[in-house]
Amino acid sequence: MAGSRGRWSPRERLLRASGLRLIAGVDEVGRGPLAGPVVACAVVMPPDARAIAGVADSKRLTAAERTRLAVHIRRRAVALGLGAASVREIDRLNIYHATVLAMRRALARLGVTPEHVLVDGKPLRTLGVEHTAVVGGDDACYSIACASIVAKVTRDRLMTALGGRYPAYAWDHNVGYGTPEHRRGLDAAGLTPHHRRSFAPVGQLALDLVLPACGADPIAPLVAAGASEAASTAALPLDLVAARRSCDAEPLHADPDAP
Repeated sequence: MAGSRGRWSPRERLLRASGLRLIAGVDEVGRGPLAGPVVACAVVMPPDARAIAGVADSKRLTAAERTRLAVHIRRRAVALGLGAASVREIDRLNIYHATVLAMRRALARLGVTPEHVLVDGKPLRTLGVEHTAVVGGDDACYSIACASIVAKVTRDRLMTALGGRYPAYAWDHNVGYGTPEHRRGLDAAGLTPHHRRSFAPVGQLALDLVLPACGADPIAPLVAAGASEAASTAALPLDLVAARRSCDAEPLHADPDAP
């Protein structure tokens, strides 16, 4: 962690000094991939125990390090809950709201009621619990970093297992992210039920969108296919978004909490 990797952060120590014992760290993995669910973890680590050496933002660790640390985190945690939002939920709600849903499910499965919740990122109006949002929290807070590691290991294992059923996309290597090999698989084998149709280029492959003339709304095919306007807009390439705005289309309904 920044300045004190592998140790309780000053923020967490201050919360404990104020008498709070059950502090839950929450993080998610999988907002950006073209395929697979978004997975969240909520974890309460023992307040009087020394931090597990090596715990850091999961993105800074190797796969072997994450796997080893996830075992220690699970063994030592006072409580741990996992939650996920499916591809259908991502396409129906949009990735932002699906991420909040996964976090809410993780918190509901903790088995204890945390006295305080620390969440990576910005405040989440619809999370349903009071919380402190920490930008870069997976690198700044021990409990959030623990949640980040477990969520990452869980999702990677799921995508590796799915990769055995769908070998064309190399999910055992890219875990659903839009790497060149994944895109080549899309071109060669098409879509699977696990692809996010509200994400470009998946949406483009499914609907063959082209830059429209003024008067033709580029999100209309996506909305007609069942996606929300927010999810449809998020799926557009930047040139289509710009074209839609330049043609004086209806205002985009952006969520005020969205990052």
